[in-house]
Amino acid sequence: MIGIGILKGMAVTARNFVGSYFEKERLITVQYPEERNPLPENYRNFPFLPYDGDDPHAGLRCVACKICEKECPPQCIYIVKSEDKKPDYMGKPQFYPAVFDIDISVCMSCQICVEVCPFEAIKMDKDFELSRRERFDALLLRKSDLAKSNEYYQRICPTDAAEVDAKLAAAAEAAAKKKAVSAAAATAATSPAR
Repeated sequence: MIGIGILKGMAVTARNFVGSYFEKERLITVQYPEERNPLPENYRNFPFLPYDGDDPHAGLRCVACKICEKECPPQCIYIVKSEDKKPDYMGKPQFYPAVFDIDISVCMSCQICVEVCPFEAIKMDKDFELSRRERFDALLLRKSDLAKSNEYYQRICPTDAAEVDAKLAAAAEAAAKKKAVSAAAATAATSPAR
């Protein structure tokens, strides 16, 4: 028979149509501004810069190494390294970005900047409501717009944030142990022998 496939397809469509009135999980339409589907943890949109502590400038993890700027395929990241240094999360003096801009009109959300960052200083955000009235300056996200707290990162990506925090804590602990061992060796070398 020629129309058997069409009839089977129409039966599936009718079953789904009628079933959506009786089973809530079969209803796929979401009333968007009021209701929102939860985004999966691995959803990515545009990058942001996580910072530790309360001050976005002092706690920023970025050390302005410019690897993300060099590796970005559409070249939408613009970084200017600072002239002075500030202590990083381990207390070591590091450069910081005086300017860190991302042009979201060009960004293709490829996540290459996240993968190449050795300092866990750039992550992908889940915020997708970024429409603006102007096309040029409004679509350029500056460092103040990109800086978001580590608590925000833990809220949107709890699994990845826990791994990153554990890795950073282990690195800080190893640096503290190394510093304590070198300080003990220095005091042992300077103390007089009896």
